[in-house]
Amino acid sequence: MMLVKPLLLVGLIYSTTIFALSPEEKGLEIATEVDKRDTGFADSKADLVMLLKNRHGEESTRYIRLRTLEVKGDGDKSMSIFDRPRDVKGTAFLSFTHKVGSDDQWLYLPALKRVKRISSRNKSGSFMGSEFAYEDISSQEVEKYKYKYIKDDACGDSTCFVIERYPVDELSGYTRQVAWVDQKEYRPYKIVYYDRKNALLKTLTYKGYQQYLGKYWRADEMFMENHQTGKTTLLSWKNYKFGNGYTNRDFDRNSLKRAR
Repeated sequence: MMLVKPLLLVGLIYSTTIFALSPEEKGLEIATEVDKRDTGFADSKADLVMLLKNRHGEESTRYIRLRTLEVKGDGDKSMSIFDRPRDVKGTAFLSFTHKVGSDDQWLYLPALKRVKRISSRNKSGSFMGSEFAYEDISSQEVEKYKYKYIKDDACGDSTCFVIERYPVDELSGYTRQVAWVDQKEYRPYKIVYYDRKNALLKTLTYKGYQQYLGKYWRADEMFMENHQTGKTTLLSWKNYKFGNGYTNRDFDRNSLKRAR
């Protein structure tokens, strides 16, 4: 009878070993849960203030309205409309994120009165002079990366999963990104980006999360610091509203020209 407990213990250890997730599987599981918890909001709009600062401390500010539409079976559609200052007023950016393949993105330039398509080869370029690249402002679909769990780590008053994600698209401006995700709500806490030479490029931090509709978390602030240039961009969000009744017609190329 004394052999029963040791044998059971050996069996439990063996089972745990057999079914333990690999770092890659655990990384994917975490990313999938992040996506799952932010699915189902249908649509949203918000006001955004973009504060640009160069390495000498000189600042410029832009005021933007952002609209987002969930697309079943694919990535989100989004439109950013610039209201101020005068030199960017009326500029509008449209993005169709896809789970597989390159995103479709267009920029309407009111001075030229024409819509310019953003080439997938330019996805690593700066979005409107900010430290956010075009690929950063698309919805971050799970399928766009491969993943690897690294460790657990403290993040503020919480504990985070630390995972690496590697862009599938060879045209990405990054070799990898290291993301901190809080273990309770699965919200991004920090993302560190490495360039094509695998050198530290920039860090994005999230602050002031608010919950909407009793389920969806949105950060009040997103701060991107470029370690190579010394430039920073602060995004401050407010006036979130969900359930606006948007349709695909609100996010087609013609809507760029009539965006108000």
